[in-house]
This record gives sequence, C-alpha cells and structure tokens, in this order.
Amino acid sequence: MKFRSRNKVTPEFNMSSMTDIVFLLLIFFMLTSTMVTTNALDLNLPKAKGKTENNQNVSVNITKELEYFIDQDPVAEDNLEAQLSGIMAGAEDKAIVLRVEQGVPIEKAVTVMDIANRNHYKIVLAVNPK
Repeated sequence: MKFRSRNKVTPEFNMSSMTDIVFLLLIFFMLTSTMVTTNALDLNLPKAKGKTENNQNVSVNITKELEYFIDQDPVAEDNLEAQLSGIMAGAEDKAIVLRVEQGVPIEKAVTVMDIANRNHYKIVLAVNPK
C-alpha cells in the first residue's frame, strides 16, 4: 500500500521579488548619479578605459592654450606647486585629479605629476570612457 504525502515541497524559486529589488536599486542609482556635480572645467579629455571618482579631491586642469587651473581658479605654471602645497596641506586622503585636454604636450602633464611625486601626493589622470 502506497501512501502519498500531502505536503509537497516545490523546488521552484520565484524571481519576481528579486527583480523588483534590482529595478528599485537601478532607479536609485540613476537618480543619485544625476545629482553629482563635478567642480571642473569642460575639457575635451582623451579616451581610455577606466573611471575617475571625484570625492574631496583637488582638480588640476590644463587647457589647449596651456592655461593651468586648480578647481576653476587660473594659476600660473610657476605658482602651481606653491598653490597645490597650500591646498593639500594637512589633507591625508585628498588626491589630485589631473585633467589634460587633448593636444596638450605630454611634458605639461608630466610637470604636474612630478610636483605630486615630489610632495608625495596621490594623483589620478582623468579620461573620458570609451
């Protein structure tokens, strides 16, 4: 005599609640990413794979006209190291985000990288994603 059990466990998994959570997270991140504003000039950056995060960092911009800017403030090339030392004084977790427009000689970017190296600052080269 064969008895059938009344309580059968179904091995199925319902994905509808998981997809709801994923869509809610997607909407949240899309809305919060539009609220982030960068404190930088509008430059035509070279393209590369990678991503630059700009949280509590100092931005150094070099335009095609070889003008230097620190967070939208124009700076002479000779005063660049003194200005960066003043801004970065006492900051442990700050980094320099270097934005160099396309067509600028590499020597100008290396100058800023050398300043960061001599003063032991972290430096990140900003690019546009491909």
